[in-house]
Parts: sequence; C-alpha cells; structure tokens
Amino acid sequence: MYVEERIYRLKIGAVAEYCRTYEELGMKVQLKHLPHMVGYYFTEVGPLNTMVHLWAYDSLDQREKCRAAMQADPEWQNYVAKFRPLVETMETRIMKAAPFFVDRLKKMLAAVK
Repeated sequence: MYVEERIYRLKIGAVAEYCRTYEELGMKVQLKHLPHMVGYYFTEVGPLNTMVHLWAYDSLDQREKCRAAMQADPEWQNYVAKFRPLVETMETRIMKAAPFFVDRLKKMLAAVK
C-alpha cells in the first residue's frame, strides 16, 4: 500500500477559510474519487498556516486512475478554483507502507467505511 502526503502552505490567516471551503465543496467530491482518506490536519506548532492530508492507495496505478477521474470532474474543478487562491505552495510525497504496517493500515481503513 501507498500513502500520499499532501502539504499545502496557505496564506497567513487562511486556514479557517480553507477548511470551510473544503468541507462545503471539496470533501464530498474528493471522497467520491479517492479511496481512503487517512487524515486531514493543520499545524498548531511549527510552520503555521499549513494543511497536511494523507490518502492511501492499494497501488500507484490506482492513485493515477482515481486522481485522473477526480481532475476531470466539474465539481472538483469548481472547488480548485475556490481553494487555489488560498495556497502559497503545495508539496506531495508518496510513501510505501512498511511491510509490518500494511495489515494495520488496512484494518484502520476498513474501520471507517
């Protein structure tokens, strides 16, 4: 399994607006296309105005297909137009789950269905 970590550095003071916009417009369409939200967080200590979200995929092929379908969705494109002005930088890391953690991750993901 793979986990994608997305890190968005927002404009100063934009966390509340980003969260509101995501909850109202982005979350439903994203969950329609991406299989497993692992977590969605903002910083309290350290570099402020930072959103971090994690997504799990069974394979990199699954990630590519899911993200392509999401990018083509007009609802997603509408959301992107709203949130992009709030973002200063975006980073993505894709990590492979350690062999001893795969079963635990699958159980965690099954528990939220």
